[in-house]
Amino acid sequence: MRWKTDTYSGWGRALKAEGELARPERISALKALPLAPAMGARRSYGDAALNDSGRAVDMTRLDRIIGFDPETGLLEAEAGLSIAEMVRIFVPRGFLPAVMPGTGFATLGGCIAMDVHGKNHHHDGSFGAHVEEIRLLRGGKDVVISREKQKEVFRATLGGLGQTGVIMSAKIRLREIPGPSMQVQERRAESLEEHLNMLDASQARYTVGWLDATAKGAAMGRGIVEEAEHGHADAPAEEKAKSVPVDAPRFALSKPVVKAFNAQYYRRIPEGGQRRMRSIPDFFFPLDRIHDWNKLYGKRGFHQFQCVIPLSGRDALRGIVEAIASSGLASPLAVLKRLGPEGEGMLSFPMEGYTLAVDFPARAKTPALIEKLIALTAEAGGRIYLAKDSLADGASVRAMYPGHAKWAAIAAKGDPAGALQTDLTRRLGLRSAT
Repeated sequence: MRWKTDTYSGWGRALKAEGELARPERISALKALPLAPAMGARRSYGDAALNDSGRAVDMTRLDRIIGFDPETGLLEAEAGLSIAEMVRIFVPRGFLPAVMPGTGFATLGGCIAMDVHGKNHHHDGSFGAHVEEIRLLRGGKDVVISREKQKEVFRATLGGLGQTGVIMSAKIRLREIPGPSMQVQERRAESLEEHLNMLDASQARYTVGWLDATAKGAAMGRGIVEEAEHGHADAPAEEKAKSVPVDAPRFALSKPVVKAFNAQYYRRIPEGGQRRMRSIPDFFFPLDRIHDWNKLYGKRGFHQFQCVIPLSGRDALRGIVEAIASSGLASPLAVLKRLGPEGEGMLSFPMEGYTLAVDFPARAKTPALIEKLIALTAEAGGRIYLAKDSLADGASVRAMYPGHAKWAAIAAKGDPAGALQTDLTRRLGLRSAT
């Protein structure tokens, strides 16, 4: 297996790494490599998949389907299989991953390592809730873990950032669906209070809010709430994907441009709302239609802040939204969702409450703003999402995750030399139990 020196980054492109990468095509070739962090499609925004000055293993060629049982919906596949490929293969057969992240480029291994959540967390939990078994390369051994076999290692692996071992393959349970379309209801929310109330009241399986992060005053927190269910009808034809060929200039996401875009996007929904039918990829992965959309933020890239605030923390969330609107740094990409109860993973992000995700161009004022937002989140008893983080400090993050110390001990037992550490785990000191 050849190692090739390369420079690479997460999706935000603000943080980069240079080091040797290997791209095995067989599990046997993977197992023959020296132990190194595994990475998928690098759709994490910060440095979760980076190992600067070290080695890393690109798992995307390990993407084979090992088996599928249509009676139970149980799929076994290698870690590099993408969610989009699962959709392409199984939707025509009447099945879909039970939890879908915001991009189809995410891999099976990455979804487990980050315990991703979707628009249906309030109904169906996170990705890990639908994982039955994980095959790990741990402590030099090929082991299978589940809720019955090495339960604590299993819990540490869901959302465990790939630190408990290299995820080689997994068995997950797909959901049976009636057809390839989504029936979507879109309505305006005129303020943050109305926005949250609509999310609370929604009975739909899938619910998500787009938030105008530039709006102030009485309109602060306004947005669009989408509620969706699976449909029986054929899906509408999908638009041909476009791409951003070059890095956009700074003025492309200047304050006046973003404010004008957000106002127009908000008004595209009639006052009485609208219903429409969408394809599954269009509803779940709308940004995948624009390849390399991260180039819209220019050469310096961007940072994303994503938090979850407990249901009792509406005032804190209001303070966060107000700080973002006043900063003049927000982009058009701001998402608000209602999350359900906390899951099994020791470092899993979701907890019952409201999650807000906002992108910010990598500019001089951005770190200070995100530092303030993280502090407000901590004061409210919330937490930030490690799949999106690139700027947090270790002490604040470790305090947000009560299962951290136990997770660190399990990770250390399987990897005592720290060979699986990444730039993120070192930056945040996550492998330390204190």
